[in-house]
Amino acid sequence: MDVRAWFPKIPMIALALLLVSGCSGTKVTAKASSQLNKYQVHTIALIPFETMATPQAGEAAGPSFAVPSGVLRSDMVVGVPPTTDHYASQTHLVPAFAGEKITDLMWVNLRARSGLQLISPRQSARVAREISGGSAVEMVSTHKIAQRLRADAALSGKVLVYQERVGGRLGADPPAAVGFEVKLVASDGMVLWEGNYYERQRPMTEDLWGFIQRYGMFVTAEELAAYGAAELADAFPFGGAAGGAK
Repeated sequence: MDVRAWFPKIPMIALALLLVSGCSGTKVTAKASSQLNKYQVHTIALIPFETMATPQAGEAAGPSFAVPSGVLRSDMVVGVPPTTDHYASQTHLVPAFAGEKITDLMWVNLRARSGLQLISPRQSARVAREISGGSAVEMVSTHKIAQRLRADAALSGKVLVYQERVGGRLGADPPAAVGFEVKLVASDGMVLWEGNYYERQRPMTEDLWGFIQRYGMFVTAEELAAYGAAELADAFPFGGAAGGAK
């Protein structure tokens, strides 16, 4: 075998190894119910996402994004490492607009899927208020909203992390970080699908592929949120990609 034939391939092999080693891990995860194939979902009520009021903690060192245990109050756990007080240096509130922002992003992405009919967040919120009878809207069971609207299922979500970058495109410290979760519940109360997205943008040496995806720049929290919403919509188990069927 002529070893010289391998010389031109060495840069490509090195690049492939760098891409693998530079990947920071899965940013989007999803889990479907074992009963999923028993359901036909065409109409979905999109419920306004909840903005978690518990402060989030920013990391002072290390790759982990430390989140106070109070943030993880929901029954779906976003893909964030457990809290480590040693790393927490300061806390940040998730901005009040974050829930509405990500609701809008999910609305746009899911509406682009074929075979799905979405009921607007405004209609879902109105029905939730009617059902609650003056109580906290967040306490209304998701599937009851779907039943009232005669939808096959309802999609709800929670924004756990929404931290804007400090800096600009060429350098940020800290960079933007976004984390949110979604849950699809059938009208009979069965949880059909759950997904979550978490990302704190990393420098090129830690996440080469992610940095290439963003053209070698540090992006805003809104841009991270848009990426997460698009990826979760792609992973959605019902409907099909725009112009196709599933």
